[in-house]
Amino acid sequence: MPLDLSVYLVTDSTPAILKGRDLCTVVEEALKGGATIVQYRDKTSDTGDLIQTAKELHKITKSHGVPLLINDRVDVALAVGAEGVHLGQDDMCTIHGLVRPQLILTDTLSADIEEAKKLLPKDAIIGISASSVEEAQHAIDAGADYLGIGTMFATPTKTNTKHILGTAGTQAILDAISDSGRNVGTVAIGGINLSNVQRVMYQSKAPRKGLDGVAIVSAIMAADDPRAVAEEFVKRINSRPSFAWEPKAPRANEAAALVEEVPQIVQKMVKAHPLVHNMINYVVANFVANVTLAMGASPIMSPYGEEAVDLAKFDGALVINMGTLTRESIPNYLQAIKSYNERGNPVVYDPVGAAATQVRRGAVKTLMSGGYFDLIKGNEGEIRQVSGSSNAVQRGVDSGPSTLDGQEKARLARDLARRERNVVLLTGAVDYLSDGERVIAVENGHEFLGQVTGTGCAVGTVSGCFLAAHPSDKLLAVISGLLMYEIAAENAASKDYVRGPGSFVPAFLDELYAIRHAALKGDDSWFSGRAKIQEIKL
Repeated sequence: MPLDLSVYLVTDSTPAILKGRDLCTVVEEALKGGATIVQYRDKTSDTGDLIQTAKELHKITKSHGVPLLINDRVDVALAVGAEGVHLGQDDMCTIHGLVRPQLILTDTLSADIEEAKKLLPKDAIIGISASSVEEAQHAIDAGADYLGIGTMFATPTKTNTKHILGTAGTQAILDAISDSGRNVGTVAIGGINLSNVQRVMYQSKAPRKGLDGVAIVSAIMAADDPRAVAEEFVKRINSRPSFAWEPKAPRANEAAALVEEVPQIVQKMVKAHPLVHNMINYVVANFVANVTLAMGASPIMSPYGEEAVDLAKFDGALVINMGTLTRESIPNYLQAIKSYNERGNPVVYDPVGAAATQVRRGAVKTLMSGGYFDLIKGNEGEIRQVSGSSNAVQRGVDSGPSTLDGQEKARLARDLARRERNVVLLTGAVDYLSDGERVIAVENGHEFLGQVTGTGCAVGTVSGCFLAAHPSDKLLAVISGLLMYEIAAENAASKDYVRGPGSFVPAFLDELYAIRHAALKGDDSWFSGRAKIQEIKL
């Protein structure tokens, strides 16, 4: 029978987790809820106590037809007849009474697996921890039956982690081992709970290999009702998150096909009058709110995360713009993201000044690991920081001199969109958009947009308006909003009375308003022949 790793329970015997309850009782309740495999992990008890507890656990797991693995202790596994062991890369491994520190991966791991295979029954399960591509590949070569990949997120049970991988790092490992020639099972471990398990399964997936399950510690072991929590894990692991989507394959005439659909998407947005919840920097809030109103949407400017629970019920969009970052911002952002993710409502992330300071670089990592973004929008420097492809430091919120040509920018946007399974908009004199499959360049707009504070930030909110109105094709939604916005800017700049940025702003709002009402009446004359877009082949 194939090994079912989907709900992999790792025990924790610490008093703070068990809260006076019996370990075996908690494990049995989790098994009743659907846990598919159990790893007994106890780093502190002596051998006699470990064997006694493991024997009790094994009686329970056998009665449910579920394998029991022992963490690092092959001798304990042998003593109780457990189905296998899980060996850590850096832990102390006890094999047949011999304790040896796991310090050099290439020298000890193969030997440990070989020795374990000699001592354990032929069909014993051997799992190995892996926190890098190199460790994963070596574990597979050494004969591991499955990999425990992590640490996914920071967690109190892993205070000495070498790597916090996140979904991106996990995806990189899965991608690298997908052509290993062996069908090795995989589970992610570290900080996984009911609020993020679907995103972990969804965003970690590589093109040819996904996770087979998740390893869960405190989310079940510390739960007041382990059975109910395990049941909910089973349900969520076996269903797609509400924000999941699949990008469309490029058509033969993709750019022309997209252009043809834009007017009806603009009309759809205007008629829908979507609500957009802006957690945006206060410097631009007034301008962005006016842009949103002029376009026909409804702005709410609220930095308070607790409000998101109620605001998300209106099925609008959330915009996270970290222009004026404070200590209080991050927890409020995370709370709001969670509320919108749970309902499957679009979330836009504008990582303003992402590379400017250590605080902002840290905020990017925290937010990227804290939720799913339907759109990541930023200039070249910001997108490079989010992707992890640059060590450059921004000068404030400015992108700085570009170091990439058009093809490289297009590839950067595409690769980040593929990794995050979303849409990426890299802004500049030419905008590059990608959903991981299609890559589009847009050359509309006017230089005055770069001379007015808030015009860049407003693009995030405009995108949110259109994503809320047309979520089925996120790339088309973002392109439609961008073209409406940038064509309005071109119209405004062409007015005789517009002499510079000061006179441009009111004319720009008027032109957005004019396009809105034309679209409402089905008048597409504002758009005919105006779109300057092309598909980029990579």
